Parts: sequence; C-alpha cells; structure tokens
Amino acid sequence: MGLDEELADFYRRSGFGPVVGSRPRMVPVFTGCMLAPLPNIEVRHRYLKYHDLHHLITGYSVGRIGEGEVSAWELGTGSVFVSPTLDVMNLIALSTGLVLKPKRMWMAFESSCASRNLYPARVRTSVDQGHWKDLADLRATFLHGRKERLPTPVRAIEFAGYSIAAMIIHCLIAIPAVVVRLITDIALGYSFFQAGKPRRRTDLY
Repeated sequence: MGLDEELADFYRRSGFGPVVGSRPRMVPVFTGCMLAPLPNIEVRHRYLKYHDLHHLITGYSVGRIGEGEVSAWELGTGSVFVSPTLDVMNLIALSTGLVLKPKRMWMAFESSCASRNLYPARVRTSVDQGHWKDLADLRATFLHGRKERLPTPVRAIEFAGYSIAAMIIHCLIAIPAVVVRLITDIALGYSFFQAGKPRRRTDLY
C-alpha cells in the first residue's frame, strides 16, 4: 500500500473516522488519568498527518502510553527545532507516559537518537509529493537511519530536562482540569468521594 492507503488503514484500525467538515475548536488530550480539552490550534492540524506517520514508522500505539512513546521519540529526533508549539504538545503527551510507564518513555527516547522525524518543511513536501512509495521505504530512511553523535549520558541529561519540563506542564494542565471536573461532577449530584474517584480507562496502550 502507498502512504495514503497506509494512513487510511491506520485510521480505520485505530477507530478514527475520516475528517469531514470544519475542525472542532477543542480536542481531548491525554493528561495523566483524564482527558483535558485543549484548543485545536493550526500547528496541530499542520503536523498531524506526519505525527500519525510516526506512529506507523515506530509501531507505537495511539493509547496514552503509545502517545507518550511517540512524543518521546519525536523529542529525541529534534522536534523542538521545528516548532516550539509542537514541542509543548509533545511534552504534554510525554508527561502522561512518564506517570504511567517512565522506563518505556526513556526507551522510546533512546531509540530515537539515530532516527529522524518528518516534520521539517522540506521533508513534509517530499512526503506529500510521493517521494517514498510506501511505509517500508519511509521506515528505512527515517528509522535508525543516522549515526548517533552524542554519548548516552548527554542524551540522558537531555531526557531529564524534557521530563522536568513535561511534569511542570502536566501540573499546570492537570490540576485545573481536576478542579473543574470535581466542581462539575458535584454540581451534577455526585458526592465528593464519587467525583474524586479515578475513572477506569481501557485506552492505556
């Protein structure tokens, strides 16, 4: 299959429908144990296709842990140099992964160090023009396709910096979101303990 067919199949398998009509103003984003609504900004829309191709390249899922792994991988490939806003989005997803499976976040980051992402404008244009005929061709070029130039201890320090920034952002989003949920649930008639009880999710992986 070509890349467009691979993406369409990925969306079907992941339970995503085709994008029809105008984009929603808000999108739910994984934040620890809950989904917090965040603005569906233009940067997210611009890079979403290539982010989804990263899922296909790496094999990471679209669950909370998988999104964290993809974000750790993207950070390790230098996404921060493409767009600061994109970097913040990656840190949000990384924070959730760090809460759930920190070792897997490090492994994803470490595996990215010899890889490249699809985010630079030149690469995105080449993808859209069909330069790579299928997923295998794309994976051979971008996954583990370059030599690591920094020693592991240096990369570990870099990952620690991302992790600290991710958890700061996590607190800035999660704490207000939890307060709003508590107030809303209590207003709907739940007791304080019912409102505060974590809700079991099935989308970890």
